[in-house]
Formats: sequence, C-alpha cells, structure tokens
Amino acid sequence: MKRQIYNCQPGCPIESTLQIISGKWKAVILYHLIKDKVGYFGELHRQIPACSRRMLALQLKELEIDGIVQKTIYPVMPPKTDYRLTEFGETLIPVIGAMANWGEHYNAVAQQEVVKAAQ
Repeated sequence: MKRQIYNCQPGCPIESTLQIISGKWKAVILYHLIKDKVGYFGELHRQIPACSRRMLALQLKELEIDGIVQKTIYPVMPPKTDYRLTEFGETLIPVIGAMANWGEHYNAVAQQEVVKAAQ
C-alpha cells in the first residue's frame, strides 16, 4: 500500500519526489544502496551510525512500501536480510547522484571557508 499523495498543486513534481525520498535517512540509505548495490541491515546501520536501528527499519519499510527497495529474507540462522533497489528505485540514481555531487561541492566550499577563517 502506497502512502497518500501530498495535497499539493496538481502535478507538482518536487512534492511528488519528496514524498518518496523525504525522511532524514532515506536519501542516505539510497546512496549506500546505489554505491554498494546490496545492503544488509547491520551493514547499513554501521554506515549510518547516527540512525537508530528502529528508525533505519522504519525508513527501509517505507521505501519498500513505496516500491523503491526490495527486501529479501534468507531462511538461515541467524536470519539474514538484504535490501536492493528495485527497477523503479533505480530511476532515483540520477537524483541521489546529483545530491551527492552537490554535497561534495558544498563540503569543499565549507572546508575552504574553514581554512580561510583559520588564516
């Protein structure tokens, strides 16, 4: 079951996109799944230590409900679960890539400002 669409201007593409990737950790989770191709719950938690296990599970569940992430549970002990992008989820690769590029640029500019201020 998909979440209810935001009550916004008809056809607002930004709000449609944000409905899927909003949430403090969703874009970060997607970044790691894009980079690593497959993610395991414990591995994702180690990569995003500021995200609680409960919040990580919730954000992954919402991404799964929205058809962005596919969850596979393996029948082994202890249980093993992996997450990967669905074909629909892969359409977000350019969006998350643009966010990563902008973040790298911002980090470089911020670092230059820190160096400038220290001089």
